[in-house]
Amino acid sequence: MTLPAHRLSVAPMMDWTDRHCRAFHRSLTRRAMLYTEMVTADAVIHGDRARLLRHDPEVGPVALQLGGSSPQGLAEAARAALPFGYDEINLNVGCPSDRVQSGRFGACLMREPALVADCMRAMAEAVPVPVTVKCRIGVDDQIPEQALFALVEACADAGVDHFIVHARMAWLKGLSPKENRDIPPLDYDLVGRLKRERPNLTVVLNGGVASVEAARELLEPQDGVALDGVMLGRTAYHEPAGLGRVDPLIFGEGEARSVEDALSAYRPYMAARLEEGVHLPAMARHMLGLMHGRPGARSWRRILTVDSIQPGAGLEVLDRALDAVHEAEARAAARLESAA
Repeated sequence: MTLPAHRLSVAPMMDWTDRHCRAFHRSLTRRAMLYTEMVTADAVIHGDRARLLRHDPEVGPVALQLGGSSPQGLAEAARAALPFGYDEINLNVGCPSDRVQSGRFGACLMREPALVADCMRAMAEAVPVPVTVKCRIGVDDQIPEQALFALVEACADAGVDHFIVHARMAWLKGLSPKENRDIPPLDYDLVGRLKRERPNLTVVLNGGVASVEAARELLEPQDGVALDGVMLGRTAYHEPAGLGRVDPLIFGEGEARSVEDALSAYRPYMAARLEEGVHLPAMARHMLGLMHGRPGARSWRRILTVDSIQPGAGLEVLDRALDAVHEAEARAAARLESAA
């Protein structure tokens, strides 16, 4: 049996999970579902669609995350995205930023489950691919058990069966977006309860998952019921080497992919983008955490950060950075051997 891609997914992150980041992450895992950064429906309708929605089909499966609160606008944006080859359209009902609140979308929509259901129904009628919701468990003074279940029930009645739940409240009054990622306590039990009480729904857990190994543990059945998937957030971005273990640990396929193998796989993509005029830092910035915990990690980051911005910088910068890591590892191994 082939396990679904949402069993392990990489979260949408504003200004981070762009097309270059997704191509890089795909070099580490063939199976995980990848998400775009959030794009507003209005931007899709009125803006440069080629720039906003450009997608490399070989990087799939990839889901497009939309932001908005107009059923008609979201449906139009979803239809506009179809030719770009996305595998799923996701609605953001979880972002706590001030900009999102002022636009009446994101986490503040937790207070309007009927509107969210109307949005989801409109998108589902507009496109043949799955439409999904990414939400919080509530906002501000809401009671999480009531807020989460009200939203899920309304959307399920509209035909939605796939929910990604960030297992924290969003405190829109008094906390910054950054603080909202860490301070509200996690409530994994509530997400598990949602799956137990609605086993017909696909329930994916997000929030505070520190590693691929932790994700695997969370996928183990609890009280006879297992979550359908786990979504990694900033861990996947800051320590991306862990994604190389996704396919064997989560999907039971193949062997772990080494950093070196991933860089070899990503290299043709980088070369093609450089030929198109993309500057190296646009791609290199997503790789800064790749050597986390390895000797030479600091040199890796320095070379990619400083040398990549030089005029005409190309793949030779990547080679220098990788050589610096290998040299540091050789020195560390020699010191250990000498000490022994």
